[in-house]
Amino acid sequence: MEHHGAGLRREWIRNGGTEEEARRLQVDLVERGESDLLAERDGAMLAYAAKLTRTPGLMAAGDVEALRSAGFEDRAIHDICAATAYFAFVNRIADGLGVELEERFGDD
Repeated sequence: MEHHGAGLRREWIRNGGTEEEARRLQVDLVERGESDLLAERDGAMLAYAAKLTRTPGLMAAGDVEALRSAGFEDRAIHDICAATAYFAFVNRIADGLGVELEERFGDD
């Protein structure tokens, strides 16, 4: 999960955020799965993804309704679910095979 945090920091700063906000955002997301630095819509998406990742057996229709209430349409909800599931799958494959994080050079 380390590489996702580095990407998050890089994108946050690239989009006008500060290094301190990026660190706080990363801690908020890891510890609570939410952050007041995010817009309401982004927070709803993150809460859904965090719940699906951490406690998939507890997902319910209300979780989808929360996304609809935040303004997401069915296609976007599907995409949020699929992307979350895909990353869970890929991370478990990497963890299961003992894949090490590779160093990246440059800012791409």
